[in-house]
Amino acid sequence: MVNSIHLEPRQHCRGTVTLPGSKSIANRALLMAALCQTPVILHNLLVSDDTSRMREALNALGVSFEDDKLTTRVHGLGGHWNKPASELYLGNAGTAMRPLIAVLAATLKSEHQAVVLKGDARMHERPVKHLIDAIQPRGAGVNYLGETGFPPLEMTSGLKPGHFEIDGSVSSQFISALLMALPLLPGDSTLTLKGNVVSRPYIELTLQMLSDFGISIKEDAPQCYAITGGQCYQSPGEYWVEGDASAASYWMAAALLGKGPVEIIGVGKNSIQGDKRFAEVIEAMGASVSYRKNSMTVSGTGSVQGIDQDFNDIPDAAMTVAPLALFANKPTTIRNVANWRVKETDRLHAMATELRKLGATVDEGEDFLRIEPLKHWRHIAIDTYDDHRMAMCFSLVAFSSAGVTINDPGCCAKTYPDYFSEFSRLCHS
Repeated sequence: MVNSIHLEPRQHCRGTVTLPGSKSIANRALLMAALCQTPVILHNLLVSDDTSRMREALNALGVSFEDDKLTTRVHGLGGHWNKPASELYLGNAGTAMRPLIAVLAATLKSEHQAVVLKGDARMHERPVKHLIDAIQPRGAGVNYLGETGFPPLEMTSGLKPGHFEIDGSVSSQFISALLMALPLLPGDSTLTLKGNVVSRPYIELTLQMLSDFGISIKEDAPQCYAITGGQCYQSPGEYWVEGDASAASYWMAAALLGKGPVEIIGVGKNSIQGDKRFAEVIEAMGASVSYRKNSMTVSGTGSVQGIDQDFNDIPDAAMTVAPLALFANKPTTIRNVANWRVKETDRLHAMATELRKLGATVDEGEDFLRIEPLKHWRHIAIDTYDDHRMAMCFSLVAFSSAGVTINDPGCCAKTYPDYFSEFSRLCHS
């Protein structure tokens, strides 16, 4: 394991990069395929820590997989788990923990099928209270094994159809989890979202994927969904996992700083991911973008425009704006990203801390960062907090005159194991 990687100053970024499969789509696709009764062939499935945790959990529930170089065949059980393991370890994979809570509540058949869901130390600090509060009144059997509102927890059967309400201001994963689970209940349900819903494009992504897998959900009114019970997930036969639009943001930013052109394959104008909107952000910051069906090409001049924007809908991709702000012509403000605090680490505080280590002036609010451009660069080692996005974001500091050292680059295995080798291939002096 490499403890750190030293990146010498870079001036140029050009070439073609093929994105790894989207983690968000991959883990949803794995679970939806597991809920089908006939096999599903998944193409471009991301191989990473988070998808490995989901696969291990599904395998422990009785689902089997066949892999070759290009595809994964999933043999689902239609939600009828075959003697499930009593304990599932999910690491720090929120896209596995949250949906499995809801789906197991809907599919476990008796109290004798109790399953413990646990993760690493950080996962046990990431809240699930809003999701549990939504399902417990409808009979879900949940027993907290540690601090109330957080994993680890034990799930048993009992979830009944009816009216569900959930606060959508903390994590869209809670909403996606319910949308995946409620169609499996024997009767009809409604789901009402309360508050200022965060990361709404991820909910739209879930609804599109559910439709692809034969599940019909109707939005009767804003933030209110009608969900017919007794539905069965239907295999689409084959399913393509799009490239990771969040990961595309790093190459868009590198193309702006390194002038490009960079062709990014895997995300284009037809993408179902909300983070494709980062292309509009990078254009506002000075890049030019041309789109094709499943790819885009980004170029820049090396000049960066400071911006002030609300990023509630694309908080993951918004992290890439923070290091870009150091190169800008005026201050940059990243607004409405309170949910950064409940991600792999407290990203607001971590980002502010590492930017200040570089010498930047940063105002950290409850839900925003304001970052002054940096005039005098110095070489430092960036701590990454076991957070893949911290590591990838701060690689962009290599376009400064001082370069940068990234501690624990291996944390990128969560979503993009080859990121730094690709960075070295595309970005040079």
